[in-house]
Amino acid sequence: MPDCIFCKNLPKAMENELAYGLYDIKPITRGHMLIIPKRHHSTLFESTSDEIIAVFELIQEAKELLLKEYKPDGFNIVANCGETAGQIVMHAHLHLLPRYKGQSVNPQVLIH
Repeated sequence: MPDCIFCKNLPKAMENELAYGLYDIKPITRGHMLIIPKRHHSTLFESTSDEIIAVFELIQEAKELLLKEYKPDGFNIVANCGETAGQIVMHAHLHLLPRYKGQSVNPQVLIH
């Protein structure tokens, strides 16, 4: 999709055959990353089993990277599926949000 930001050649922090990861340009927390299937489709519910596996392999890789770089105390994994759920870019993706002690966990902050 030529007008989809996630279909453009963005600077990737990690990549495999079916997905890639990058740092969010408007991070909710320090180290906030997005994990994105390469094939354009609207929500994770439309992902193939292979794409889901590829995405979760990168989540594991991203978690290890973030533990080394930022030393978070926990993580949220968030998928907003559909406009009503807060999805802004209509290309399937997951948010990996590092969490830190003393930081409130506000569900409103997870919608982005």
